[in-house]
Amino acid sequence: MGDTKGGMAGNAALLHDLLKLNNRLMAPFSTHLAHRYRISLNEFRLLMTIGALGRTASHEVAELTGVNVMSVSRAVATLERHGRVAVVRDESNRRRKWLTLTEEGQRLYEAMRPQTDKVAAYLFDGMDQKDIAALTQLVAGMIARLEAKDASGRSAFLEATRPEGE
Repeated sequence: MGDTKGGMAGNAALLHDLLKLNNRLMAPFSTHLAHRYRISLNEFRLLMTIGALGRTASHEVAELTGVNVMSVSRAVATLERHGRVAVVRDESNRRRKWLTLTEEGQRLYEAMRPQTDKVAAYLFDGMDQKDIAALTQLVAGMIARLEAKDASGRSAFLEATRPEGE
């Protein structure tokens, strides 16, 4: 890649490439699944997470996916409205709502799961296991840094990247 890419230098170019990677990874979803199943990207991510876990709470889905709580709430409401997710209030903790897939949600999960596996297989097939392990470690470290809290419990990342004058 060199030191510059389209006028960007160093780390900014790498950030651009990571964002591009994310967009490219989402292409099979938007091309093959979104319209066919009438599902948004956040709804898809939540459905796949709930399907993998069996039962979880909204705040746990937000933590696992990195989707903000407001977007999780909207996606859960849409999934529930379309009969894909059941939402049940936890009697022992009235603020917690348990999320599980309905029969329709489970059917959709099973229909879309092979697409997720295909994307992963395409991306990682042919990569050396040592490289995959190194990439796994790098990604985990980056996520940990982005999820770190400052002494006041706020997102260290959001505080550090706050525009000047705010």
